[in-house]
Amino acid sequence: MAGPHPDELRSVVDRFPAPPDSGAFDRADQLLGGTYGEIAESWYPELRRLAAAYADGDVLREAVLEHVESVPSFRLSEGATPLTRRREALASAAETLDAVAEVSAWYDDLWTLLADLPDSRSRVERLLHGFGYAAAHLLFLGASSPPEVVRRLRWAYRTVGVRIDETASADGTERTTFTCPYRDVAAGRCGKRWVCHEKLDRVDDGYVTYLRERGIDYQRPRGCSGSEQCYSSVARDGSSQWWPKTPAAAVEHER
Repeated sequence: MAGPHPDELRSVVDRFPAPPDSGAFDRADQLLGGTYGEIAESWYPELRRLAAAYADGDVLREAVLEHVESVPSFRLSEGATPLTRRREALASAAETLDAVAEVSAWYDDLWTLLADLPDSRSRVERLLHGFGYAAAHLLFLGASSPPEVVRRLRWAYRTVGVRIDETASADGTERTTFTCPYRDVAAGRCGKRWVCHEKLDRVDDGYVTYLRERGIDYQRPRGCSGSEQCYSSVARDGSSQWWPKTPAAAVEHER
């Protein structure tokens, strides 16, 4: 997936529901722990800069998507365990300010535009995803925990020439930092990291699909835009919920 047309991305980015200068916003943002204000003041300006850089061909879709997925968030669950008071706070914030629901709808449109969804993949990308999914059946056969999965994954990285630089384990998450030898392949013609992030990562997406079906959350390689290194992580799939990804309507029925 090469990414959306720059004008389409800019159009969605520009539709961000800016917080109104009102007491209702102050009350809603307080209920959300200041998350709405943080999104508007620090995260959104960087999104606009990345959208402009994407239009100029200076960054890939992957870099914009990484920033989109790092949006300041208001947690509604701890893994799969609902955080009742926070869910009530979100519902109250949405009742106080319509823009709270609008931000969720806008965020969903933005993420969908940038995400690597099946319908947006080219034929080659679908083949690479299918190869990764099929290979995962052998690679992760018998692996049922994050430590077991990450050992197989690091072996696969090394097999294709990836250098493992650092490993870490904390709070049930296994993280791997590495240097990819393919980051500059065809860089002069297609752009830096295009081959590894826009094509070869489709194989990793096959791993993601396979592992998600088995309750494992594999966050494939990220973090390369400002560094020579990338990182990936493996953890139990806790199906966590957070605003703005989770709209207030999803929790209002619980009240």
